[in-house]
Order: sequence, then C-alpha cells, then structure tokens
Amino acid sequence: MLGRAIGDSEESRWGKGTCLVLTLPTIDAHHYFWDPGRREYPWLSGDLADLQRAFGPDDLQPELESEGITGSILIQTLPSLEETRELLAVAQDTPFILGVVGWVDLSAPDVAAAITGLRDGPGGERLVGLRHRVHDEVDADWLVRDDVRRGLAAVAAAGLAFDLTVRTRELPAAIATARALPGLRFVLDHLARPPIASGDLTTWGRALLAMAELPNVSAKVSGLVIEADRRTWSIDDLRHPVELAVDAFGPRRLMLGSDWPVCLLAGSYSDAIAPLRYLVAELPAHEQAEIHGGTAARVYRLGRVPAGADDAGRHR
Repeated sequence: MLGRAIGDSEESRWGKGTCLVLTLPTIDAHHYFWDPGRREYPWLSGDLADLQRAFGPDDLQPELESEGITGSILIQTLPSLEETRELLAVAQDTPFILGVVGWVDLSAPDVAAAITGLRDGPGGERLVGLRHRVHDEVDADWLVRDDVRRGLAAVAAAGLAFDLTVRTRELPAAIATARALPGLRFVLDHLARPPIASGDLTTWGRALLAMAELPNVSAKVSGLVIEADRRTWSIDDLRHPVELAVDAFGPRRLMLGSDWPVCLLAGSYSDAIAPLRYLVAELPAHEQAEIHGGTAARVYRLGRVPAGADDAGRHR
C-alpha cells in the first residue's frame, strides 16, 4: 500500500477519523541535498540554523519509501556551477533522482555554453531545469532585466524548464517574464510562498490567479508548512492555498513537492506530504495522478509523458 492511513491519533492536524490511502506512484518534485562540511550555505542561518548538517540520498530514501514515492527532482541551493555539477554527479549514482534543477548565471553572456558544459559532465543527462533565488535579489524587477531575459531565452532554446523562486513581491515581474517568453516552461516554486502565517492572502491570491492565466506556467504545491505557523499549523491553514491553486492551474499544471529538508522545521517529511495528498484526495484518480507525478514528468520531460500530452497542460 502506498501512502499511509491518517487516523484519530493525528486528529489535531488532519481531522477526526480521516483515512487516506493512495495507490498511485508519486514524484517528489522539490527537495535538496547539502553538506556544510564541504561548503558554506549563507542562507542556513537564523531560523534555518537547525538544519546545519549534511542531508543526502541515504537520509531521503527511507522517507520516500515510507510514503510510496518512487522518484524525485533535486534542486540547487547555491548560485554555483560547482554545486550543480556535484548534484548532477550525485543524481547519476542515485536511481530515485529523476532530474536536477541547477543554476547558471543568467546575466552572463555565455549561458548557452554553461548549459552545454553541465550537460557534457557526469550526470548531465539529468539536467531538467534551472533556477535562481529571485526573491533574494534586492531588485523586485530582476527578472525583467535585458541580460536576464537573454539568459532565459537561452534556457528555452536548450529545452530546459525554469523554476521561479519568487514571493508576492516578485510575482508581477514573473508574470511579465512568463508572458514575454511563451516558449519557456516555467515552474512556480512553492506557489510563490503564500504568507499563510500572516492570515492575509489577498494580494498573493490575486497575483497567483494572474500567473495561472499563462499556459506555460506550472506550479509546485510544496513548502506550505514553512509559510504557516511552524509550531501550530493544521491542515486548515493549507486548505485555501491548495484549493485556489487547483482551481486556478488545474491538476495538469500542478506537482507535489516536499521542500525537504527545509520542511523538517515544521514537522516530519510525512507532515509535508500527507496533508497535500489529503487536500486533493477528492479529485478524480486521473487528476490526482497528474499532481502526484504526471505533471512533473511532463514539464521536466522525464521520459514518462503520456502520448498526446502537451508541455504546459490546460486550464481545468
């Protein structure tokens, strides 16, 4: 049996008597590996300081198996070609890693050459996308810079997807960029981090709906427990963002992700995955299958795309 039962022992989070059983294989479309013993991670500070230890394949594999997850997408953490090369090499030796979303300097004049260099190295065939931590940039309009747009055009020409790592502040620039580059497959990480803990999702929700109008944008239902109150969150805190995303994007443009090991700040790996599965459990089985793995396979071109499927999907 894939998945797990959620019963009365967890009613404080899931609701009395809830039971969830899944029989569909899934892809965790968003997780990380890192090792502070090998390099510095400046962002692993403050409220992330508790994660200052190594996380790798041997740590994640039991979690995937416990949830019946058969594959994953490994995501970069640093603006470093060296880190991306290492992640690709790890992916080459780790069967459950189906793809890597890496990093190149989008503002550099040689983006195409950098992509070629990554593909020519060990594990290069596992490169399925690129991303940049846009929400860390001082300039909210970083994505609309001419040099960045040229870099993104090179990403599109290489046939890769681009993960949008943005918050509400950067969503207008992300929308303009996705509209300007209709041939590039964009993936919105963590639903653009809805400010769940604040209790005010109005501005975020309006921007998300505008983003969902663009057919070349898919989104990851991931990282939500981190945006809620990490000590007291419940499934009801996640319900509105998930339901809005399903209505706006439709299952064929949504994918499931854990945000592991960052999610451990708010609970276990299962705590990050199980509520998302529960919140889409009333959808038809074929639509659940899209969120659980079909969308990730199609958008990241993992070689498991059903015949006749298109890259961007369609609105529900």
